[in-house]
Order: sequence, then structure tokens, then C-alpha cells
Amino acid sequence: MATVDVTSAEFAGVIEKGGIVIVDFWAAWCGPCKSFAPIFQASSEKYPEITFAKVDTDAEQEISAAAGISSIPTLMIFRDGILLFSQPGALPGPALDDLIAQVSALDMEQVRKEIAE
Repeated sequence: MATVDVTSAEFAGVIEKGGIVIVDFWAAWCGPCKSFAPIFQASSEKYPEITFAKVDTDAEQEISAAAGISSIPTLMIFRDGILLFSQPGALPGPALDDLIAQVSALDMEQVRKEIAE
């Protein structure tokens, strides 16, 4: 699956649809963002069952502000609408693969239970 560009109007629907959603907050002028883009794209092709979304922080300032983005690129990972990971900085491919494996292996019932407590 290719990456999808997400606007303010679509953001909530994309992250709440269920499954794993990985969001890359980026900007066209950002060097590290440009370096990370091919890694993110390759992962989107490697894991077609996962939604890979991109948010242009310049065009979508409302989402960026609401998400508290202060440095780019920032990667956020949601599963079943729950934010599980948020960190600025470009990741190498193997680190992104490892994160995906960790998020995939989580017992979401246990996560929900912990959140409820």
C-alpha cells in the first residue's frame, strides 16, 4: 500500500478506523524528512495491512498543533485509535521494522485495561 496524505478533515477518521496507523509528520523543506521519506515509503510497501499516513506540517498546521508537533520528522503510531508511540527524528528501516513488530505483538485488551486504570 502506498502512503496516504492526510488533511485535518480526515485525520481523526484515519487514526480511529482500527488496525495500525503510522503517521509521519513532515515538511518539504526538512532535510531529515526527505531522508526518511524513502524508508517510510518502503515500509508502506512491505506492510500493506498497515495504514501509512503523511501529514505536511506546513499545509496542516491545525493537526500539527493539536498533536503537539515541535520537531520534524515526528512519527506517531496508533493501534485501534490508541496512540502507542510518538517520537521526533528519522528512523532507519530496521528500527521502524522493530517498532512495527512491537506494536503488532501488543495485547490490546491489556493496553485498554491499563488505560482504564
